[in-house]
Amino acid sequence: MLHNRRLILAHFWLAFAVFGVALLLGAWQMYVRSPLSPWVNNPEWYYRSLTAHGTVMGYVFPTLVAMAFGYAISESSLKQHLIGVRWAWAGFWLIAVGSVIAMIPVALGMASVLYTFYPPLIGSPFYYIGVVMVVVGSWIWVALMSVNLAAWKKVNPGVPVPLPMFANVAGSYLWGWTAVGAALELLLQIIPVALGFKSTIDAGLARVFFSWTLHAIVYFWLMPTYIAYYTIVPRSIGGRIYSDTMARISFILFLVVAMPIGIHHAFADPQVGAGFKFIHSAFTALVALPTLLTVFTICASVEIAARARGGRGIFGWLKVLPWRNPIMLAVTFSFIMLGFGGAGGLINMSYQLDASIHNTQWITGHFHLIFGGAIVIMYFAIAYDLWPHLTGRPIASLRLVRLQLWLWFIGMIVTTFPWHYVGILGMPRRMSFFDYTDPALANEALSVVFSAFGGFILVAAGILFIAILVRTQLAEPQQAEEYRFAVAVHPPTRVPAALNSYGLWIALMIGLTITNYGYPILQLAVRDDTSVPAVYVGER
Repeated sequence: MLHNRRLILAHFWLAFAVFGVALLLGAWQMYVRSPLSPWVNNPEWYYRSLTAHGTVMGYVFPTLVAMAFGYAISESSLKQHLIGVRWAWAGFWLIAVGSVIAMIPVALGMASVLYTFYPPLIGSPFYYIGVVMVVVGSWIWVALMSVNLAAWKKVNPGVPVPLPMFANVAGSYLWGWTAVGAALELLLQIIPVALGFKSTIDAGLARVFFSWTLHAIVYFWLMPTYIAYYTIVPRSIGGRIYSDTMARISFILFLVVAMPIGIHHAFADPQVGAGFKFIHSAFTALVALPTLLTVFTICASVEIAARARGGRGIFGWLKVLPWRNPIMLAVTFSFIMLGFGGAGGLINMSYQLDASIHNTQWITGHFHLIFGGAIVIMYFAIAYDLWPHLTGRPIASLRLVRLQLWLWFIGMIVTTFPWHYVGILGMPRRMSFFDYTDPALANEALSVVFSAFGGFILVAAGILFIAILVRTQLAEPQQAEEYRFAVAVHPPTRVPAALNSYGLWIALMIGLTITNYGYPILQLAVRDDTSVPAVYVGER
């Protein structure tokens, strides 16, 4: 039973509102960089837009979705009222106010530093303070998920933690530790310079701190998607989870190996030695394991549903799957984009292959295909699945839902595939202008145009998504069934302590992070010759 629907809806609506604005900014950026548009004349406008787009999509939007879904999971799977509702609202308002505080200096041209902060560039301190407020608001959610689970365990000693809550709390712990890297960069490196207490900054150390967060944050974004794979998809198509144990192992693996891998983003940075780059590259390969386990388990779960519907033969069961079911469509599109995006990630993790595509449009295509594609399309599915239970009204039109999912899938493919191609040709990312009359760039113009059209399709899909939710919320009320999650073929009555708690895995997560980051951070921190003058952005 969802008791705090207003709280959950507030998080979702703020998430989708900022998502819509950021989506429009992203499409505008693709348009002005393409041959379709004359040069905008002022690159500052482009970088303001890019900073706003990245900050919202990287920090605000997925955090709000994870929090909303997390609160719904807590109440529905534990079947108890949410403890700490006032604190939950405080976290929401911290994020809302922090987002405004961060975006005002960006809009005024005082913080065009992109969401990666880009030291030694230094923007307005209010931008960084706003981002810190967003993170602190999310940490309240992390604490509340732990408190609610502890209260449930006290009443249910020895009972297996429901899989949705087990995964949800694992995701919250991952985020709580993941965000520490960026927090250290902001508090120890950037904010003192932004406030005028220092005039120099160790850009190399700052980048290492941020690499702590830079890749692990992707798995925080992924957590709601993977929870939906396991706990929404099988139930929605009339099946069951193939293995509760494999699901728990997948989330545990994310908790352990998602953290100590970020330095593979710094392959071209001289301040980190080749040995640690190799170690991070190896751990990046390990993070494919929970995804491979998930793909196997969900495909098996889908096959169970198909065979229950009368499917026969090695591949004949595919025909009887409910392909008109929006959740079936969403998970199919998500897996396709996850496959292509994951394959691109194998290139990025390779010390040798990364050199050919480092800092090119390939990288932009890769992470948009993972986040904007595989992840966000399941955010849509989560919203469609929850909305009738949050509003007491049925989804307005399943036909429009299917159209919206198709548009998003097609738009993301049309947007990202050309980015991969021009990245192989060497087109750099984060550039505000390209002269396509130059013979060296002329053969890339058509691909960029295709990518811009993909952006327009994505905007249409985003508008349709919000319209469906609004139309649903305005529909006639209807009694909704109790919200429930998928159950396993063999529901566990008892599970080993290691698969029902987090102490061992949190210790490994922290230990591996310290092992893989400790020496590079200490090596740079003790040097007194690595700081450079800050470069201030905007009027001061």
